[in-house]
Order: sequence, then C-alpha cells, then structure tokens
Amino acid sequence: MKKLGDVMLNDPLRNPYPAARAVTYASRGMVATSQHLAAQAGLDILKKGGNAVDAAIATAAALTVVEPCSNGIGSDAFAIVWMNNKIYGLNSSGPAPMDISLENVKSVGHDKMPTFGWTPVTVPGTPAAWATLSKRFGKLPLLDCLQPAIDYAQDGFVISPAVGMAWQRSAVIYKDFEHWQQTFGNVKIGQLKTLPDHAKTLAEIADTNAESFYTGRLAEAIDAASRQQGGYLRVKDLENYKPRWVNPISVNYRGYDVWEIPPNGQGIVALMALNILKHHNFESLNAETYHKQFEAIKMAFAVGKQEVTDPYYMKLSPADLLAYAEKLDILDEASDPVVKEPVKGGTVYLATADDEGNMVSYIQSNYMGFGSGIVIPGTGIAMQNRGCDFSLDPNHVNRLEGGKRSYHTIIPGFLTKDDEAIGPFGVMGGYMQPQGHVQVIMNSIDFHLNPQAALDAPRWQWTSDKNFMVESHFSTDIARELARKGHQMQIALDSTSFGRGQIIWRDKDVLIGGTESRTDSAVVGW
Repeated sequence: MKKLGDVMLNDPLRNPYPAARAVTYASRGMVATSQHLAAQAGLDILKKGGNAVDAAIATAAALTVVEPCSNGIGSDAFAIVWMNNKIYGLNSSGPAPMDISLENVKSVGHDKMPTFGWTPVTVPGTPAAWATLSKRFGKLPLLDCLQPAIDYAQDGFVISPAVGMAWQRSAVIYKDFEHWQQTFGNVKIGQLKTLPDHAKTLAEIADTNAESFYTGRLAEAIDAASRQQGGYLRVKDLENYKPRWVNPISVNYRGYDVWEIPPNGQGIVALMALNILKHHNFESLNAETYHKQFEAIKMAFAVGKQEVTDPYYMKLSPADLLAYAEKLDILDEASDPVVKEPVKGGTVYLATADDEGNMVSYIQSNYMGFGSGIVIPGTGIAMQNRGCDFSLDPNHVNRLEGGKRSYHTIIPGFLTKDDEAIGPFGVMGGYMQPQGHVQVIMNSIDFHLNPQAALDAPRWQWTSDKNFMVESHFSTDIARELARKGHQMQIALDSTSFGRGQIIWRDKDVLIGGTESRTDSAVVGW
C-alpha cells in the first residue's frame, strides 16, 4: 500500500462493488475504444477538423502504442465505413507468403500450424489500411492522424490496468524472443513507458503513406529479419499486397439490417446465427433464450469453420451459407455439432462518428496477444501470427497455400434500418467475436437495452462441444436450468475471455455511446 497525500493507492485491478455506468451522449463527434488514451487521440483529431475516418485512423494508430498486447503495426485490419449515406467495406487482411507451402511446413516436423515464430506470420495489412482509408475518405493528412500515436510512443504513456495485466502475461509467453524482450519487456501498471522505435516507424509510415512498409526501408528490414531467422516472408510479398474494397453482407433481423465484412472474416458466423434465431420470439433473457442462442452459435460455427476461408477458395458463397443457416432447426436439448474448438485472441476494436453523419466500425489485431513473438529489430514492429489458423489437412478448405488468406477472426459490425445508419458496434476477442455480436445485437433489438447496458449484460461463451462459460454475475438459477438441458456450464471468475465491445448509435443529431466495462475502455464525445 502506498500513500499519496491523503489518498490510499491500492490494487488497481480490485473493485469489490458492482458498477453501473450510464450511457454517453454527444452531438458533434464520438470515439469509443478499449483504451482511454487512444479514444482521446481520436477525439482530438475530430476537434482538429478531421472526420470519422481520420479519427478512426488516429485511434487505431494510438492503440498500437498504448495497447500493444492486443495489436500492433504488424497487424491486420477490417473496416466498415458509413460515408455520405453509403456503406463500404475494407478487408485489409494479408495473405500467407508465396514461398510457404503445406509440404514445407510439414517437412520440418509440424503436424499443425505453429503458434509462434516466423511460420504463422502473414503479410500485415494495418499500415495499408490506414493509408487506403485516409486517401479515399480522410480530410486530414495521414501524418496529422498518426501524430498523437507518435507523441505517445516518443514522449511516453502510462500503462493502464487491463493493458498492464495482459502485458505482464505476455512477458512470460515471449520470454525467449530476444527482440520482443528488447522492445517491450515487462511493465508495471502505472508505469510511464516509451517506445522510441515505434515512434520512428509510425513517422516513416506517415511520411511515405505506408509505402516504406511495403516497398521501402521497412519492407527491406522485414525481409532481412525473415531471411536471417528462417522465415518465408519476402519483399515481393509486401510489394504485391493491396487491401480489398468489399461489399459488406447483411441479414435483416427484426427490421434492422446487421452488416458484416464477407469472408475470409468470420462475421458470417454471427449472421448465420441471427438467421437461425430470427424465426423465434424472445420475451426476456431467460433459460430458453440462452439455450436457443447457444444452439444457434454452435450450428453457425460448425458451418463456418468448415466453409470459410479466402473467398477465392470457398466452395459456397456467403448467400448460400446464409440461406442454409436459415433452414436449421434448434432442438430442445443441447446438441453437439462437429466444430473446431475456439481459441483466444488479442484484438482492438473502435467506433467513431462525426457531425456530418459519417461513422466507422474498425478492428485490428495481432491475433494472439503480441502475435508471433517476432519483432523486427529497430522498428517496434510486432508481427502477427494470423497464419496459425491455416489447416495442414490438404483436404480442408482452409488449408495452407502461399498467397492465400486464412479464416480470419476479426470482424467489425454495423447496424442500419430503412437504409439509414444506426451505427457501428463490435466485440473483439478471437472466436468470442461473433458470439459477442449476436449477444449485443439481441440485447439492443430484442431486449431494448441502451448501448451501455447492452455491453454490460452478463455474457456467455461457447468453448467446445457442449461446454459454455458464463460470467460470475450470470444468473445461477438460469445456469442450472441450462445444465438440465444438457449444456456443460462453467462460471468464470475472470471476464478477460468474454470480449471487449464498443457501440455508437445515432438518433437523428444525437450520438449515443457505450463502452466496455471489462477493460480500460472509454467512450468520449463533444
């Protein structure tokens, strides 16, 4: 225990009391994300004259600094943009290196894709996402948008509680990665931290509109590190990379259109589950409601994990998958679909809105914490491990192939009604994401909860087979009823794995925001 004046400074992670947070209102702009300094960076850009896209870029770049345990410059990104009353989608996920193959990974003794090291590293899409969004929709120069992140990295930022806890776990996981330890090392909650290499790299990305990352000095540094350490990624992979503009896909749920990025993202899993659930009526969050949600998400995952990959390799179209899901029936007892066990992931999500009606739903991720453990020397670039989701089964739709994009967990969501924007929403966290999307959408539409309440409601998470985890404040009585239906119920004491969500809804000229109470989140507006 420390004493500062008359204020006692105790454990920053302990709060023994239930807390109810009010919904947040604003009119001129709003930013919601998982770390308060990053939210403030986005708001500052709005006040400087930037629009929702500029604010999203600023927030995303700042998150690579202040929350590097979940994302980084070497991440992938997806975005749904509502601009001038039209919806756009950006898929900025990167493919596997051209020189990698299923055969050469197996030849060195792997029977499944490794989690760490160079083998699961794919082409990072995040720097290209920032430049692409800025060029098409931004009002301010990219350097202006990245400057808050550069300042945090150069001048220092204070480690917030949830970030510090995750960072400390990572220090154990990545203890054998030399350049990771040199760049990030261990931290303490409340510590002032600088990332000078990160600052220089962000400035170079800003000055070159991300060209250095894909064709210049940074690309050459990535290539050199890969060659020296036995990786497959080369300059040619970076030079050939371009994000893809895509048409978001949707289902109509109770008169609202719920939008997701099409495959290779797993947003279609959430849409399939909603297509199953929309044929049922729900009066309250009782055991029967949860049972139907449980069954719908399991069935959707069973289809998604079998069919979703790079769209150029898929056998069935998104429309086929959604139509198939709509015909599935929910049984009265717990079923056991054949589906791969979900894994945990580290991701950041943000939502922005401006006073011109524009809104952005944006997500970026290293996948698992700091990702592969690979950090490019002298740059601060932590490389993602997205390729670990590839299958080494030659008959699987998501089998590893050079130049192919894997099944991707990160998904931004968006809600409209009668061709007008309601707003962006998202719940990050590996395979929790489509489960979180289903829960917050139903909380909002079926049970009429405001954005903050929709996020604060106790969550459930399917983990494998008939196994479900629920948060500690989930009703014990309902959990018992679900167990009687055959679900294997487990109460979790830690809410880390239940995802971290953000919501901004627009009601005419008023913005209504909710933010995640399970982490260091903030929703800020003006």
